[in-house]
Amino acid sequence: MHVIIIEDEKPAARRLNRLLSELDVEISTMLHSVEEAIDWFQKNPHPDLIFLDIQLSDGLSFEIFDVIEVKSAIIFTTAYDEYALQAFKLNSIDYLLKPIDDEELESAVKKYQNFKPESQKMSLDFEDIKKLLVNPLEREFKKRFTARVGQHIKIINADEVECFYSENKGTYAATSDGRNYLLDTTLENLEPELEPKQFFRVSRKFYININHIKDIVSYTNSRLQIKLNKYQEQEIIVSRERVKDFKLWLE
Repeated sequence: MHVIIIEDEKPAARRLNRLLSELDVEISTMLHSVEEAIDWFQKNPHPDLIFLDIQLSDGLSFEIFDVIEVKSAIIFTTAYDEYALQAFKLNSIDYLLKPIDDEELESAVKKYQNFKPESQKMSLDFEDIKKLLVNPLEREFKKRFTARVGQHIKIINADEVECFYSENKGTYAATSDGRNYLLDTTLENLEPELEPKQFFRVSRKFYININHIKDIVSYTNSRLQIKLNKYQEQEIIVSRERVKDFKLWLE
């Protein structure tokens, strides 16, 4: 199996390479920019599988495929966690949200291995996905959520939610009155429903509301700790891979 990684953050690329080696997947090449990838594709046979980051140092990775007709299966490795990911689910083998979880990586590799080569015909519409990322379509995001409280249905306004978080396989909304409500959904299903200017996924466990941030503190290993107005049950840490995007989101 011929596999390459296209990722501009070299520590992330090395970590992905290490995780894949533990799954007996050998990486033949690691590329770090659009320009480098285009040059490589023009000179080398296309790989069977690409682990593809979206935002590279010199542009979106989709620009590679403006020049090169992709003939490879793709697993996205991305910090983008908004509704555009729904398009990736439909068209790619899988997507992995940074920081990459080793179990999800193993699942994605198995999914590819079960993918029959004779029927492999990628139908990714890179132009449409690029438009979603560069100029997101105007749409209505969810304004209210519901949670069952005993025999009652509680209506929760999105503006009241300090954060959404997962714990013990449940998904909760922590509100500005200090309450935590169990929701009948998952963080993944919430992705396309949340206003991306208001909510940001700082880690695998937390979406936070920008309007309820009380403080942002430097944390170990180049990470950040978020303190909200009311929620205090768990530490909210921005993973190192997400810090750059988080700072851009704040602006």
